[in-house]
Amino acid sequence: MKHNRRTALIGAMVGLVGFAATLTGTASQAQDATADSLLNEIQQRGVLRVGTTGDYFPMSFREVGKDEFVGHQIDAAREMAKDLGVEVEFVTTEWKTMITGIQAGRYDIAMSGTSMSLSRAKVVGMSTPWGINGFVPVVLKQNADQYSSWDDLNSPDRTAGVTLGTTMEDYIRAELPNAKMRRVESPGTGWQEVLAGRSDYTVTTLIEASGLQKRYDQIQMIFPEQSRAALPMAFLTPIDDQIWLNYVNNWILLKKQAGYFDTLNEKWGVVLLKD
Repeated sequence: MKHNRRTALIGAMVGLVGFAATLTGTASQAQDATADSLLNEIQQRGVLRVGTTGDYFPMSFREVGKDEFVGHQIDAAREMAKDLGVEVEFVTTEWKTMITGIQAGRYDIAMSGTSMSLSRAKVVGMSTPWGINGFVPVVLKQNADQYSSWDDLNSPDRTAGVTLGTTMEDYIRAELPNAKMRRVESPGTGWQEVLAGRSDYTVTTLIEASGLQKRYDQIQMIFPEQSRAALPMAFLTPIDDQIWLNYVNNWILLKKQAGYFDTLNEKWGVVLLKD
């Protein structure tokens, strides 16, 4: 009987040692994963590298004659860098190369007013949404009365201007297939094609359309009460760095709870759909 108790006690002790070793190993693995994450690298580097396009008012743009980026997403990037305790460096990118820039490690995060899509989710990490956007058509104000519904846009007699690599290009191809499409490369934009009279309309977001109306008297959004394709707005990160993505997600949650994004939206006149 004593032998059996002694054997059981030894077995329990061996089990505890094994369990402790497992915990130690797990903690060590967690530390290694954190060390390999951009979260650690950014803090050691002292710089948060942010990819942005500079062509999406009021999200990310440059004032005429100036090189500095300004806008809603630029302010958010500066706020994130401040909370990380680092400086911010903006890296110019284009919509069509934004994801490859993330994959190639040219920047740590893309912040340019990017919407979520399943095609993007296959190749890049996407944060939880900081807001919900939607699509509306934009036309010359003098031509606005030519359109009574979205169906009027889906005609072979109409030309839609669009920037290559955007979700608007995907939307027009899928939902307005009968219209001709005039594709332009960044820094060209769909709305510039409308303004120049080379396209009848473009489809853009409530965010951009509301800003464009303020900047250009000739432009008007139509059917704002019938916005299509509710789009969660997100930041892009590397697909294989869950630790960095977790930090970004938590940052968004806490900032939303604190009212930061409400204040930021008001500052830049950003119109969003309600969650």
